[in-house]
Amino acid sequence: MQNRRRLVLSLAVLFAVNIAVITFFQSAQAAVYRQGSTGDAVRTIQTKLKNWGYFSGTIDGIYGPKTEEAVKYFQRKNGLTADGVVGPATLRALGMSTTGGDSPASSQSNSVDLLARVISAEARGEPYSGQVAVGAVILNRVEHPSFPNTIAGVVYQPGAFTCMVDGQFNEPVADSAYRAARDALNGADPSGGAIYYFNPNTATSAWIWSRPLITVIGKHRFCS
Repeated sequence: MQNRRRLVLSLAVLFAVNIAVITFFQSAQAAVYRQGSTGDAVRTIQTKLKNWGYFSGTIDGIYGPKTEEAVKYFQRKNGLTADGVVGPATLRALGMSTTGGDSPASSQSNSVDLLARVISAEARGEPYSGQVAVGAVILNRVEHPSFPNTIAGVVYQPGAFTCMVDGQFNEPVADSAYRAARDALNGADPSGGAIYYFNPNTATSAWIWSRPLITVIGKHRFCS
């Protein structure tokens, strides 16, 4: 009887240890940042939000009330749950790794996913070269001194892309958009170095017509 109790106790302890280990690894795999969090990842979040006009506080790596309000603002503007918590969905939107690190492989994957989402939203139904060209415009902006210097920064720059305000950004991504994103990242640029594009049938800005035309692909005019 005593041996049986010892066995049951041992099994219970083993079970508890296994649960603790599983919980530890799950928490390590799914990075989440909220009020009270500190460190380099928080500093990166603050930097991105400040560069894109969402955060006006000090970049100190401390997730305080001002950072939380900036995160909520960013979330509301980008169709995310505005809870002030930077979880996997918000990390992806920020162009950051969801596992708490930013390895080259994860950064490349994030770049492809984000670029493909915009291409799909902005150029779904366009010729394939037109889809690659939209991706190239985003990358050309990254290299241009007048724009943010990251893909996420360009994509989330307020007012930069119609798809960010009309809900298209959150629609399912076309398979061709992933291929187009990879081609653009590999250097393909059917736009000829353009930093702007627009559909003349739907454009409401008179200013955009002043931009020098480089080429026309499908329904889009690509400009410098």
